Amino acid sequence: MLNTHLKREGDINSSPLRTEWMDQLNQISREVIQEDAKVFARQSMSTPCLNGIVDANGSYLIGVNGDKYLDFHGNSSHQVGYKNPYVVEAIKRQVDELPFIPRRFTSEIVIKAANALVNKTTSKDYKVLFTPSGSAAFGLALKIARKVTGRHKVISMWESFHGAGLDAISVGGEYVFKKDMGPLMPGTLKAIPFNGYRNLLKTDSHEEIANFCLDHIEYMIEHEGEIGAILLEPIRATDTHIPTKSYFKRLREMCDRHGILLIFDEVPTALMRSGTFYVHQKFEIEPDILVLGKGLGGAVIPQAAVLARTKYDVAEEISLGHYTHEKPSLGCAAICSTIEYIDDYNLEENCRIQSEYVKLKLDELYEKYERIGDIRIAGLLISIELVKSRDTKEKNDELAEKILYYCLNNGLSFKLSGGNCITWHPPLIVTKSELEFAVGLLEEGLKRFS
Repeated sequence: MLNTHLKREGDINSSPLRTEWMDQLNQISREVIQEDAKVFARQSMSTPCLNGIVDANGSYLIGVNGDKYLDFHGNSSHQVGYKNPYVVEAIKRQVDELPFIPRRFTSEIVIKAANALVNKTTSKDYKVLFTPSGSAAFGLALKIARKVTGRHKVISMWESFHGAGLDAISVGGEYVFKKDMGPLMPGTLKAIPFNGYRNLLKTDSHEEIANFCLDHIEYMIEHEGEIGAILLEPIRATDTHIPTKSYFKRLREMCDRHGILLIFDEVPTALMRSGTFYVHQKFEIEPDILVLGKGLGGAVIPQAAVLARTKYDVAEEISLGHYTHEKPSLGCAAICSTIEYIDDYNLEENCRIQSEYVKLKLDELYEKYERIGDIRIAGLLISIELVKSRDTKEKNDELAEKILYYCLNNGLSFKLSGGNCITWHPPLIVTKSELEFAVGLLEEGLKRFS
C-alpha cells in the first residue's frame, strides 16, 4: 500500500527496474551519480538521478556519454525549448543592463513583464506579484485570500500538487509530500477532484461526475462554514483530467454566491501548453487569483507569479511577499522574451497542429492495444493510462514502468503519474517527426511487454 501512495505523483527511484537501469549505466555516468549522492540530500523521485547531462538544447537533453534524450518531461518548464536563443539573449542583455533590483526600487523591465502577463488575461483586470518559486507563490495567494475574506479555511483537491513547502503541502493532496511531516496548516480541507475515468460513481458521464464533485464541495461549504478560498488545477498536470465547462461555470457561481475566492494553479500548464495561453480560458471563466511558474522563466530562470483581481489589492499595510527578488530583472526578461517567442513564432498554431496529430496516432494505438485504458489530451498535455483490463480499469503500474525504462534506453524521457499514467509534456516547439518517434517507441514497448 505504501508504494501505491508514493507513486501518486510520479515514478519512484527504488524499484527493481530502477536498479536495473542503474546497473547498465557506464562508468562515467555512475561516477557522476555517485558524486551527486555525496553532496545532495536524498529525496523521493529525485535521487538517485537517472544520469548526468552536459547540455539541454531545444527538445533534447545530452548525457555525459553523448546519449541524447527527447525530453517530454522538462519539469513542465520548457515550453519554448531549452536554451532558446531568443530567451538566452534577452537574459544576457539584462545581465549587462541591470541584473538586480533591490526592494523598494523598480524598473521598466519588471513593469513590462507584469503587463505582459495581465494583457494575456481575458479581462485584463489583475495586479501582479512576483515570487522566486511556485511553492512560494501559493503561500502568497493564500495570504491574499485570508486578507480579502477574513477567513482562513481553504478547500483544495485530493491528488493535487501545489509545491513542496509546508503551506503548499497543506493544501496539496499527495501523500508522498506529507509523509512524516506531522501537523500541517489548519483549515485545509480536501474535496474529490474531477476524474472522468476513475470516479466513485463508476460512470463515464462527465456531467454526472462534475455534478457529483460539485455537490460534494457545496456540502462542505454549507456544513464547514467560513471557507475563504477554493484552490485547484483547472487541468491536472500529472494525469491530465479535463473537467467540463459546466463544472467551472457552476464552480464560479458557487464561489460568487458564498463570497469565496477561486484560486487556479496553472504553474505547470499555462503559457499555451493546454492550447490556450492560460488554461482557464478553455473553460470561459476567470479565477480571482491565478498562480503561475515554471515556464515563465523560459527554462533558464526560476520564476513564478501571482495575479490577483485588481479589487483585491487591499493589503498595502501587510508585507505579503517581501522577497529579495520581488522585482526580478532577469526573471522578467525571461518572461517577456518567452511570451514574445510564443507569439512571434506562432506556437499556438504549432500546439494545435501537433496536438491533433498526436491524438490521431494515439487513438490508433488505443484501437490496437487493450492495455491502453484511456487517453486524455489538452493541447500538448498528454496522458496515456495503462490498465490490466479495460473492464476492471485495474492499474498496470508494471507495464508503465517497463515502457518508461525501455523508452529511456532508446532516447525518450517522460514521467509516470499515478503509477500507471504515461505523462507527456513536450515543448511547444515539438515537431511531427519527434512525436512520431515517441509514439513509435510507445508502440514498441506495448508490443514487447503487453
